[in-house]
Amino acid sequence: MKNIAYIAALSLILASCSKDQEKKEENASTSAQAFEVIAVDHVQEDDNDEDENGQVSKAFAVVQAKSGSEVVGAVDFIAVDNGIRIIANIGGLEPGKHGFHIHEHGDCSAHDASSAGGHFNPFNKKHGGPQSAERHEGDLGNLEADEYGFAYYDEVIEGLKLNGEHSIIGKSIVVHEGEDDLETDPSGNSGARIGCGEIISGVLN
Repeated sequence: MKNIAYIAALSLILASCSKDQEKKEENASTSAQAFEVIAVDHVQEDDNDEDENGQVSKAFAVVQAKSGSEVVGAVDFIAVDNGIRIIANIGGLEPGKHGFHIHEHGDCSAHDASSAGGHFNPFNKKHGGPQSAERHEGDLGNLEADEYGFAYYDEVIEGLKLNGEHSIIGKSIVVHEGEDDLETDPSGNSGARIGCGEIISGVLN
């Protein structure tokens, strides 16, 4: 039932995004349509979210606009041997880099996503980037949006888990207004939270 609600929300957001694209130049509209196709592909994925050992192997989040933004997107989380592969398709961004993090609470209800709490940081580390020797578990670095405001992210983040005490299930994925400098505590000086989605076990289908 929760998947159905999220699919409905994603459909409404994508419809709004498509209307906005009609106001932009032809190339931007074409890019928006391509983004919509990618998101629809998410909806058609296999719904088998557990491996042969009964462990969660897949999760997803639908990113919705916060802080007055027009951000929309979908994120897949796939368990791999050394961590989690994260695949994100995000639209409605200003061109350039945007901080991208997992936050400690799966609550995106606040207008500014402050309800999501701080970065997921179960080991009380300092902020960094995904390749830093010391970092929050939720430090994913930056998305980089193209001239039409669309960003694609596909990275394996070592150490993250979909199962166990420090699972990211029930946390949230957050997109920030500005670039994460990968250094400044607590959030890389990346500004307002402009997109947020709860991380849910399973896949959109």
